[in-house]
Amino acid sequence: MLQEAQHFGRFHDRIESVHVTNDFFSAILFDCDGVLVDSEPITHSVLRAMLMELGWDISERETLERFVGKSFLDERRIIHEHTGHLIDEKWIEKFRVRRDAALRAGLAPIPGAVEAVRQVAEAMGQSFACVSGADRGKIEMQLGIAGLDELFGDRVFSGMEMAHSKPAPDVYLAAAAALGVEPSTTAVVEDSVAGIQAGVAAGATVFAFAPVGRPYSPVEQLLAAGAHHVLECMSDLPSLLLDVSTLRKSA
Repeated sequence: MLQEAQHFGRFHDRIESVHVTNDFFSAILFDCDGVLVDSEPITHSVLRAMLMELGWDISERETLERFVGKSFLDERRIIHEHTGHLIDEKWIEKFRVRRDAALRAGLAPIPGAVEAVRQVAEAMGQSFACVSGADRGKIEMQLGIAGLDELFGDRVFSGMEMAHSKPAPDVYLAAAAALGVEPSTTAVVEDSVAGIQAGVAAGATVFAFAPVGRPYSPVEQLLAAGAHHVLECMSDLPSLLLDVSTLRKSA
């Protein structure tokens, strides 16, 4: 695996007709929230409102920094420490109802994501998947809103259905197994520290999506988590995969 992370910005000098190739990576595994759809601000606005209802005077920025890429069940202790409430499945279900309503009203794809997935689909056949830490209902709803559901088909994997969600590698290992490939030969596209840690733990080559101005998961944190490559625009992903496909992994 490449030992040094490389930071790639915009590829304005690239030829527009560049396509990805599957000569190097056996499969491309996309996270969903923050990579394919711009859901994090919406989801965490709802979360913040509900935490404030429990008595935690938490800012929008702290909500994003604390909870992006993490499971509620893994963060119950933190919520209890700040609110005195131990959240349960009933509370989580209420959150999901409010969250889903907000997402249906305002969700949009990440700029460039739909076309990037289309190019990956053209080059990889069915050797790509959506691999998220979120619950399946949310993932499938968001892919439908973004117009990506038909591209991914049934190749959708939820960390909530695994013994351990991200940052554990379980969901990436399950996706690779379902696709019939070795995890170490896959490329993972992530945007959170927990997600990058999961991809690295699975042995994948991890691409960190870090658009300029995003108020959470700064580049420094993503690199520290083990990201091998960083990109600022999702539209750059196909050409970046093409560049990296000419490199050889070290042992």
